[in-house]
Amino acid sequence: MVAALPRVYLRGLVLALGVASCSDRPVSDAAAHENTAPAGVEEWFTDRASEAGLDFVHFNGMSGRFYFPEAIPPGVALLDYDGDGDLDVFVAQGQMLGQQARSEALHPPQGPLKSRLYRNDLDVHVNRTRTLRFTDVTGATGIVVHGYAMGAATGDYDNDGCVDLYVTNLERSQLFRNDCDGTFTDVSRESGAEDRGWSVSAAFVDYDRDGWLDLFVGHYVYYTVEGDKPCLHSVSSLRDYCPPSVYRAQPDHLYHNNRDGTFTDVTTAAGMGREFGPALGVSTADFNGDGWIDIYVANDGQPNQLWINRRDGMFTNTALVAGAALGAVGEAKGSMGVDAGDFDHDGDEDLFITEIASEGHDLYVNDGTGVFEERAARARIRLPSLPYTGFGTAWFDFDNDGWLDILTVNGAVGHTAEALTRNEMFSLQQPKQLFRSLGNGQFADVTEHAGAVLKHPEVSRGAAFGDVDNDGDTDVVVANNSGPIRLLINNVGSGRHWVGVRVVGRHPRPSTRSGRPERAEGRDIVGARVGIVRATGPTLWRRARADGSYASANDPRVLVGLGDTAGIVKVRVEWPGGTPEEWSDVPVDRYTTLKEGEGR
Repeated sequence: MVAALPRVYLRGLVLALGVASCSDRPVSDAAAHENTAPAGVEEWFTDRASEAGLDFVHFNGMSGRFYFPEAIPPGVALLDYDGDGDLDVFVAQGQMLGQQARSEALHPPQGPLKSRLYRNDLDVHVNRTRTLRFTDVTGATGIVVHGYAMGAATGDYDNDGCVDLYVTNLERSQLFRNDCDGTFTDVSRESGAEDRGWSVSAAFVDYDRDGWLDLFVGHYVYYTVEGDKPCLHSVSSLRDYCPPSVYRAQPDHLYHNNRDGTFTDVTTAAGMGREFGPALGVSTADFNGDGWIDIYVANDGQPNQLWINRRDGMFTNTALVAGAALGAVGEAKGSMGVDAGDFDHDGDEDLFITEIASEGHDLYVNDGTGVFEERAARARIRLPSLPYTGFGTAWFDFDNDGWLDILTVNGAVGHTAEALTRNEMFSLQQPKQLFRSLGNGQFADVTEHAGAVLKHPEVSRGAAFGDVDNDGDTDVVVANNSGPIRLLINNVGSGRHWVGVRVVGRHPRPSTRSGRPERAEGRDIVGARVGIVRATGPTLWRRARADGSYASANDPRVLVGLGDTAGIVKVRVEWPGGTPEEWSDVPVDRYTTLKEGEGR
């Protein structure tokens, strides 16, 4: 997150224009698609947080001292913690840093400072209309987050059918075991997952295909309030937030699941101990198509890592030779958010990464073997993204036309000289951006049509993607730094046909469970690939995943837009480490649970 300079901005602008000028222009039908808004809908997304009871307002503890961590959080998670079929919301909260009193805050908070869990009490009426209501159940669930919380990861690490919660932190991360009765237990220390150091994004991932979720934790930099370093703005010479290069990067950690409720740190044994950067984003997918999950890490100001799974418990970083470590002209960039998805319908996982203002976002296109070509300029993404610093992001088909689109939630990390001169201590607000796929490898910035909430400037950080109201399209929960949470309800996707799939597996249980309850249905198999085979057109491949974005956790269900044609031939599931299965009777316009072993 190096502060943008005008000269750098101009260099990025020239590069973006130069590369884009060599690309093909969209064909006429793509141009028509670009300018076609879904019929009968004035705003594609509207904010429903306040009316639905999501009353969270983030507090970053800023006191005018410009402590580096103030600008980084918060993340947000979507998870069905109570197993009732709808998505609940967890959001991370910080405290005052160091020995400061709350009275020293520039904007003192109202009420207690705590990370919060909101239960979704969705009511679907007979006429199919929906009423969204969220209830703050933090106290009743036993979740007590200590310190300066950053973000969250979700996954059922103990295979009891109930999703667990991992909270990243400035000093000590926490693992909350879901007890399957509406409560959680802090098992951070006894599980061995009490990760020390500054972590922002993490991911549960079954890297060894043994049926148990392991845990990857990305670390940022070594930082303490006592060792805080003052940084000055390059133009005004006034105090501003530091770039990460002022501090040393921390090594990431990989924890292996011991299948008994505990983890072992295997970072060194896995070959990950010596190559690392200031990690902010993590995405797990099978990038080289060998059936084993790999790990991609987006670093802030240093080369990114592509950890290819060697299938023997070890990983090799191939990012540099694979073309996914640096920008289009070989520069390390300020990478924040990341997601993997098959945007071009060729059956492999491509990468999208948000970057700091003046650099432009990156689009790494996979050739199917884990080798990438950076095509953001050709795709018409780099130029419109140059003014913005992106954080949370995802591939998602917002209009259910069958093509993956992109949303970035944005917010600067350094001030303008004018803002500092006016004594504005947190003037980092930026609008969000929505890029719509034209179906030809190019995208159109359609933010202007998407709704007032996207154009409203905020300091946005985490973004979690999922169908919050279960109506068949993807909504977005956005966590804003020093601002209110936003619930972006999708008003357009459900107007087209779709198919929703939850994939669950048959996995072993721990040998001892101390009489605790469990849910028999099984856990979500994150990492499974779901293919929607249609009568015409290529198979639409999606991945069940909760990770990606920035410091956030997504809906693990797979939601695939079908456009205006409802017919599908079959659904194919490629299980991690298992035999592929097919279902020929999956209905459209509803969710179906597919259980491992029940296909053909």
